[in-house]
Amino acid sequence: MSTESIIILGGSFAGLGAAHYALKHVVPQLPKKEGTTYNVTIVSPSKDLFWRIGGPRACVSKQLMPASKMFFPIEPAFNSYPKGSFVFIQGTATHVDSAGQTVSVTTPSGEQTQIPYAALVIATGFSTPSPLFTQATDATALQSTWDVFQKQLPSAKTVVIGGAGPVGVETAGEIAEALNGKPGFMASAPKNPKAKVTLICAEKKMLPILREAISKQAETFLKKLGADVVYNTKVVSTSPSGDGEGTKTTVTLSDGRTIEADIYIDATGVRPNTSFLPKEWLDNRNRVACNPKTLRVEAAGPRVYVVGDVGSYTRGGAIDLGDAIPVAMTNLRTDLTALISGKEAGPDRVYKANLSEQQICPIGTGKGVGAFGGHKLPSFMVWAIKGRDYMSGQLAPQILSGSSFSKEGKWTPEPVAATKAKTGLASG
Repeated sequence: MSTESIIILGGSFAGLGAAHYALKHVVPQLPKKEGTTYNVTIVSPSKDLFWRIGGPRACVSKQLMPASKMFFPIEPAFNSYPKGSFVFIQGTATHVDSAGQTVSVTTPSGEQTQIPYAALVIATGFSTPSPLFTQATDATALQSTWDVFQKQLPSAKTVVIGGAGPVGVETAGEIAEALNGKPGFMASAPKNPKAKVTLICAEKKMLPILREAISKQAETFLKKLGADVVYNTKVVSTSPSGDGEGTKTTVTLSDGRTIEADIYIDATGVRPNTSFLPKEWLDNRNRVACNPKTLRVEAAGPRVYVVGDVGSYTRGGAIDLGDAIPVAMTNLRTDLTALISGKEAGPDRVYKANLSEQQICPIGTGKGVGAFGGHKLPSFMVWAIKGRDYMSGQLAPQILSGSSFSKEGKWTPEPVAATKAKTGLASG
């Protein structure tokens, strides 16, 4: 008896969702093939799901966001499936051979191995320029990074944050409150701020997905905590002035000014984790280029798909996964079924981006801004949904269990347009 694998690269939100969907709705529905079984294999550098949503608060305070709310073991979340149907491999993908349909993986001990795939899902996500918000290897390493930062933070008098997306705004709020305290009920700013926190925004407003009025409200909340916002300005360069404890950073701005910061945090966007993939698979932003309707990575050959922020189809965010994962995994099942049966593939399931105004951004432990489905949310609702613990207690169990994908949901098939290139019948 041989076992063929649906390999999923990445153990974060997208990877776990894809794995649960495959185990619930793909593997059980595949045609029976004598002498062959199928499993789902996750390859991830860490054994733990990192709750990256909570990174802005966790990096500032382990009391407010302890490890128990930030790191969750992956393997136990799959114990309910039949034995042998799920495999977890701790390691980093270093190469994909589409001709041989194998993935090269390096384990933490340095061992290198090649894993064959029947289908491949790329869900490697992104890294951030600051090490505070990325689990590059494992939970222990990231916690050590936070420990160092939290020792430096209390003595900081000047903090500069480059980038005014959600991570930058949330981090500015968490740091400003930690250093300057909560504002008085009617106060427009702290009476005796301990530190000057400056957020550098390259555009005319913060939080690009949200309307300008909401961005202005976010600025008001930041000012109450002692954080200022500089608009239409970029960070041109940063230069540390010294080594070790007490090191300052000279931050040079596009308007010619310089700021000497006790702490500088780079929150200027994300970097797709795609360095191990062939260049021809990527777009001009180094994201995995895919068919925006089917989420197939067509340049990669048969039965390769992408889900999550690493894909070219999405503007990012965990909310989008509820639409994307069913599409990619249904089309994977369609293609794999055609390969096994030797028959023409069925209709495609099609992804349709939800581009409504949707983003929720806590600012400190008591305030926040946001919108959902195009409707502005009051501050208390942002706090209730996300501000209490960055949804760790509410949403993490759903991500881990795959409960959001318990049912396939209804969908309207596209017209049948199967080809040998699509199903992989030509290459086997």
